[in-house]
Amino acid sequence: MRKRISTPGGLTFAVLALALTLGAAPAKAFFGLGSKHAAVRPQGDAVRIPLAEINDGAAHFYELSDGGKGIRFFVVQSRDGVVRAAFDACDVCYHSRKGYTQDGAQMVCVNCSQRFDVARVNEVKGGCNPAPLERRVDGDTLSIPLAALRAGANFF
Repeated sequence: MRKRISTPGGLTFAVLALALTLGAAPAKAFFGLGSKHAAVRPQGDAVRIPLAEINDGAAHFYELSDGGKGIRFFVVQSRDGVVRAAFDACDVCYHSRKGYTQDGAQMVCVNCSQRFDVARVNEVKGGCNPAPLERRVDGDTLSIPLAALRAGANFF
């Protein structure tokens, strides 16, 4: 009789190593390694983010937990100095739940690889463009109305 040796730990390690190598954010979250989305909580009727946290030209990803649903979005300051915000989803690919990643001055749909100039976020909507999110600058804080975030909950 042949004895079978099981190595579930080795297989788990191989799958984890592959996921990390490929940069698969959903796989990282599945394995308990966190998410690219920082948790935010509403303050009154809005989510408020200090401008000093987001004024570096990099896309910053957030998630609001609302009624058991995670509403994901990103904020980025374009080269023209405008702070922009969009859901981490689009009208076309939202079912994949993959969202966007940033490549220099472009946001890239992780599902279909379409590229969008950061300066067009909040300016162009529809199709695979990042779904715009209402926002306003109040002094040294970016405010995103809770109602606007909830309006996009269907993406998630």
